Amino acid sequence: MNNQRWLAKNFFMFFITWGIFLPYWTGWLINDKGLTVSEASIIMGFGLVARAISTMFIFPFVSKVMSNKNVLIFFTASSLVVTLLNIPINSFGGLFLMTLLFSAFYPALLPAVESSASTLMQHGSIHYGKARSLGSFGFVVAVLIISMISGMYGEQMILWMMILGLAALLIIQFMPAPQVLSLVPVKENGKTLSMKGLFEVKSFIIVLLVVILLQGAHASYYNYGYIYLQDLNVNPFYIGMILNVAVIFEVLYFYKADTILTKWKPSSLLLVAAIGSSIRWILVYAFPNMPMFIISQALHALSFAMAHYAFIRYISKALPQEQIPNAQGIYSALAMSLSAAILTLLGGALYEIEPGLAFLGMIICTVPAILLILLTKKRFNY
Repeated sequence: MNNQRWLAKNFFMFFITWGIFLPYWTGWLINDKGLTVSEASIIMGFGLVARAISTMFIFPFVSKVMSNKNVLIFFTASSLVVTLLNIPINSFGGLFLMTLLFSAFYPALLPAVESSASTLMQHGSIHYGKARSLGSFGFVVAVLIISMISGMYGEQMILWMMILGLAALLIIQFMPAPQVLSLVPVKENGKTLSMKGLFEVKSFIIVLLVVILLQGAHASYYNYGYIYLQDLNVNPFYIGMILNVAVIFEVLYFYKADTILTKWKPSSLLLVAAIGSSIRWILVYAFPNMPMFIISQALHALSFAMAHYAFIRYISKALPQEQIPNAQGIYSALAMSLSAAILTLLGGALYEIEPGLAFLGMIICTVPAILLILLTKKRFNY
């Protein structure tokens, strides 16, 4: 089995479904299932909490008793079953329960695929960036396709497209996979590697804190970027295109990262990411217009993609294979979920004062990240 091809297919197909879920799920609850905005917000908010709990505890536990391949099968099949259960349900209580279950299974697929990638990086010459760039490309494709299909046939197509995407992803999981991904985790010295052991690696604590700050700093962009462009009187037809500019630069970065950044240490990558992120949010605040917002989108390659790549590079080199699911679970829960949830509240309060302040306020994370890297990179050599 070609390791590179297997990883690329899994990234592409997962992010096809991610491109359905992330931008459209709230709209599906409101427009197809008839919920109010507040009801949908409550459901998605509790879903975010369920996602954090799942990726931090359930995913690492399952990864200790199953091979990478079976972990992917388990979470994909569970996600598909819960998605199918949504078909007859229209009540708030039923959709609330289904969303909690869905959030416990589906988002865990992201650290599952990333863990498989890190394992393959340890066991061969995998170009992670090129495979991951196909994932980002899949996200762009899904956003464009769903916008057209839902526009022609209605929001009910969002659910059916998610079912189709998960079914295709499940079929991929039953195809031949790299042998190393079929191995059940073994105990080290008679003991299962616990999450506690991660925090005995001092450099891991530093790197984790940095990526929590840097990924959390995207909270205002993810939650208020769309309405900010509306406030700038941008035609709704162009808003989706403008937001996709960031993903295009993300794709370009991932595609070239393995060839142009092979000698860079994670600390150097994180430092550039933190500086780029700070510049990005300052530009949006200082120049409140559409052209500058579009220009700032290019910095997504640094603020998000480079920070993510640095973390993957770090754990693939600094941690044993058995600890990678633990590291991915913590990263997904804290950096990709809870930090964004908390900073969304700060961003919302600042947005009510002045929209640009919601973006400028994110340097409360990026500037400390710069200082933390400068103070620790030589001492902990990461």
